[in-house]
Amino acid sequence: MARAAFVLVALLAVGAALGLVIKKNVIHGAMFLVVNMASIAALYYMLGAEFLAVAQIVVYAGAIMVLFIFAIMFLIPGKDETGPDPRRWQRALALPLGALLLILLLAVVAAVRGTGPPAAGPATSGALYRALLTDYLLPFELTSILLLAAIVGVMVLAKRRPG
Repeated sequence: MARAAFVLVALLAVGAALGLVIKKNVIHGAMFLVVNMASIAALYYMLGAEFLAVAQIVVYAGAIMVLFIFAIMFLIPGKDETGPDPRRWQRALALPLGALLLILLLAVVAAVRGTGPPAAGPATSGALYRALLTDYLLPFELTSILLLAAIVGVMVLAKRRPG
C-alpha cells in the first residue's frame, strides 16, 4: 500500500513538473508549481519528516507561491502571450539538459544506494538544524539553488517586452 501511494504521489510530482514546463500561460505554470510542491510535501510526510512536510506547505507552496502569483498578476495584468516564442532555442535546449540532469541524478542514487538506509531522524529541532547543515547540506543547498532559479524564471517571464 505504501509503495502504491508513493508511486501515485511521485507520478503527480512528475506530471506537475511537466505541466509547469509545457504550459505557456504563466499563471497555469505557477499553479502546476504549487501542485508539485504539495506533492513533494506528501513525499516528505511518507518518509516520516512531518516537520519538513509542514514547512514545505506553509513556506513554499503557501507563502512563496502566493508571492510569485501576485508578482506575475501585478506585472502583466490581462496580457496573453502571443506571437513567436523568443526563447525557442532555450526551450529546445532544456530537454537534453534535463535528460542529462536525470542521468546524473540516477548515477548519484545508484552510488548512494549501497551505503544503507539513513540513520533515524533527529528528535529535537537543534538536532534537525545540525543534520541539515552537516549530513544533508547538499540537498539543502540544491533546494536553495532551485528556489533561486524559480525566482529568476518568474522575473524573466514577468518582465515586460520592449516595443
